[in-house]
Amino acid sequence: MDASHDVLPSKLEEYAPTTPEAFRPHPLRGPFNALFFTALDRYLDHLLQPHKRSLFGNLPRTVVELGPGVGANLRYLRAGTRLIAVEPNPAMHDRLRARAARARIDLELHTTGAERLDLPDASVDAVISSLVLCTVPDPVAVLTEVHRVLRPGGQYAFLEHVAAPDGTVLRRLQRAARRPWSWTFEGCSCERDLQTVVEAAGFAETTIEAYRLRSPFLPVNTQIAGVARKHN
Repeated sequence: MDASHDVLPSKLEEYAPTTPEAFRPHPLRGPFNALFFTALDRYLDHLLQPHKRSLFGNLPRTVVELGPGVGANLRYLRAGTRLIAVEPNPAMHDRLRARAARARIDLELHTTGAERLDLPDASVDAVISSLVLCTVPDPVAVLTEVHRVLRPGGQYAFLEHVAAPDGTVLRRLQRAARRPWSWTFEGCSCERDLQTVVEAAGFAETTIEAYRLRSPFLPVNTQIAGVARKHN
């Protein structure tokens, strides 16, 4: 993780999030990522399906998704769901809209960053994300916002890749791939301790499962999936 996140708050109220820079679309990376995740959609879903099915299989009729990209998680939402999609990358928007229309999802597209959600306090019952906290400039600020917009008893369901244990071959590979991986995938870091970040975000209850993918994408094969619930 970045040095700024080495010391984490014990309570959400004690943390004052930084103001992130606005997302700046890149003329090459944005379209490349939209094409990459469209082309590999079925394969990536095959890898992640067991965890996503458990996390996203019984969501309410209104859901906020952080970084939906081209719509990989729409297949887990019921037809008629209102999806408040927070996606600042314009290269994703056309594919996301088309896929939502095919899935009969009522799409409400927001182009803000996840560090500053344009939603009222305590206004939604569920927030989801997959492979997003690895990329945002300030994951602590994102979780502050998630906690803020959730109603009492609301849940945040997430799936993320995380740093491999120190001293392992995989951790050395993550470190070696750091710069080219981050450049290609819009700032994505393979070395964040996101479990600690989620557990420190002030939720009343957090359940997290650590697992490892068996895939050719070695830097992101160490992952976590879980649910964090806000107090009633």
